[in-house]
Parts: sequence; structure tokens; C-alpha cells
Amino acid sequence: MASITPTEQYNQLGKAIGISGGLSFKREDLHPYGSHKGRSIPVMIDHYVKNGDHSFAISSSGNAGLAAALYTKELNSKKSSQPIKLDVYIGLNAAPHKAERLKELADDHIRVLVKERPIQALTQAVTDGYRSLRQSTDDTAMIGYESLAIELMQSGKAGTVFVGTSSGTTAEALAQYFLDNKSAIQVHIVQTSSCHPMVDAFESYDGPDEASIADAIVDKVAHRKDKLVPLIKKTGGRGWTVTNDEIEAAQDLVLEHTGLEISTNSALSVAGLMKAAALGHEFNGAVICMICGE
Repeated sequence: MASITPTEQYNQLGKAIGISGGLSFKREDLHPYGSHKGRSIPVMIDHYVKNGDHSFAISSSGNAGLAAALYTKELNSKKSSQPIKLDVYIGLNAAPHKAERLKELADDHIRVLVKERPIQALTQAVTDGYRSLRQSTDDTAMIGYESLAIELMQSGKAGTVFVGTSSGTTAEALAQYFLDNKSAIQVHIVQTSSCHPMVDAFESYDGPDEASIADAIVDKVAHRKDKLVPLIKKTGGRGWTVTNDEIEAAQDLVLEHTGLEISTNSALSVAGLMKAAALGHEFNGAVICMICGE
């Protein structure tokens, strides 16, 4: 199977971080739909269209909404007899550049709506007959991430994977697939100083009380925690909380050793790896950090 996104090796960065087994980036920021959410959202839409749904709604901090809008436009460009409708609800504090990108995709079938309470708006939309694309409460979302798990396994470079985590859907799908296929790949999740309900199962955060610059990590309800945490432990992985200073240090180190300017959300995986390495954590083979997108 051809990979959708490349796996790029950066061993000099790995040495600077303090790991000797090799370091690669999985470049999900190069996905055609903008991020790793492009693995899952189209699969969800296709699944529900086959079941007769044509109206969808999503509450999104950016990446999932962007993937949904891009895929909806693609489907509608094929001029099917019944176009897909999509409402994207974004919060008042959504990152301006992400909100602007979404608004640029609005058309006769796609609405981008700023709401004080996006989740409440999504709940009302479902009551009105829209199909929710919320990944945290729908296991259909996990199916799309199987392609990512397969690519990581087939790359031959993965012994340990670090992934920034909000709802935990991606991490759960990866860990479950690795375990089901008897792979020894560890899965490590990384959350922020302002949102770390999953990682609380692994460590007690005592850092600064701050609003994180990694704005995609927003799920404080953590519906998937009870399933995800045992899976992470079974892979031999764990969870890490990182501060704004640690995220910025990761961005700076990546730029210095690779020339790449990665987003704060993408830098989560690297910041988690740096923290783990500094604390002397032992990794299973080579490490892959998920560069997830905006």
C-alpha cells in the first residue's frame, strides 16, 4: 500500500534530544486534507452517506472542520443528485487563521458558524436531523486511522510513536491496531498544561497554570479515557504533559536541526519526546513523532 504521507528521518535531531535509536517524523501536515484528521473524517462521511445521511455537523477547533469542509467540497464537485450539507461550528476563541481558512471554504452547502457554545450547537443540529462528525463519541472515527497505523508499521522505522492527544481517538486507534496485530510499537500521548485529563492517569501535573499555545487540545471531558489508558499501558507507552516553554523549545530545536517550522500542535509530540528523554525514559527502538498539522 502506498503511503499517503511521508515518514522523514531526522537522526541528528534525535541525537540532540538524547536518543540513539533514530528519530523520524510522520508528516501528517502534508495530508491532502490538511492534517491527520483527513484520515478519519472522510471515512466517517462516506460511511454515513452510504447509510442515507446527507447533512452533517461538526464542532471543531480547526483541523477536523477543515478536513470535513475540504472533503465535502470534493464530493459536491462530483455533482451527485443530492449534495452534501455541512455545518461547522467554531468557538469564539478559535485561532483567527484557522477560522479564516474555514470561512474561505463556505459555499451554498457548507456553513461556518461562530458559536459561544459549539458543542451545544452540535447537539441541536443532531436534534434537527444532522449527523454528528464528533470523533470522541463515534467509533466509526477509528476506522480511518487504521491506514495511519499500517503506514507506521510498514515504514520499518517505528518502535515508539509520540502523538499529541485531545479526544484520544487517533491514539486509541493506533494502540488498538498495534496490539491486535501483535506489534511491539509503544504509543505515547502528549497533552498540554491547560488540558491533560488523559495524562493525569500517568502523572500529576504541577507546572504553570496557563492557557496552552497548542490550541487543538481542548477535550476536557475525555470520553475515551477509560478505553485509551489501558491500551497505552499495554503497548508499554505512557502519557506526558508539556508546558508552553517546552512546546516552544521543541519548535526551536526542530527548526535548528531540520529547517522545518512546525505548528505548536505538531510540536506537542516532539516536546513530549524531549521531556521523556530528559527524564531517562527508555524507548522501544526508533521513535516516530506525529507532525499532525495546524
